[in-house]
Amino acid sequence: MAQPPEEWLRQADYDMDTADYMFSGGRYFYAVFMCHLSIEKALKGLYRKKLRQEPPRVHNLIYLLNEIGIKPPEAIGRFIVKLNEASVATRYPEEIRKLQKDFTQGIVKGILSEGRKALEWIKKQL
Repeated sequence: MAQPPEEWLRQADYDMDTADYMFSGGRYFYAVFMCHLSIEKALKGLYRKKLRQEPPRVHNLIYLLNEIGIKPPEAIGRFIVKLNEASVATRYPEEIRKLQKDFTQGIVKGILSEGRKALEWIKKQL
């Protein structure tokens, strides 16, 4: 059975809260992973609402935006590209020490802030 858009958004909110929880525990690159998952689920909710189809089982945020046929404001678009690029590294880490150096507290704090803005923008598209 297909998930309604509202369920996708509930899960997106839950995942963003989980990103904050991971951040507070010092698990910074996992916070980035959860932020990506939140945006992915929000886009899948939007996909479901706009296209009235079950969203594809993909993790590529750019692909989802293109399939939905919407273009975010420039700053949000740049952020989504950046978050999309971080997806593989945080989903399948090759070397944890490198990720810990790349995703410091300060960097991830900014990512989560931008992630919340992107999530709110997606919700407004419904």
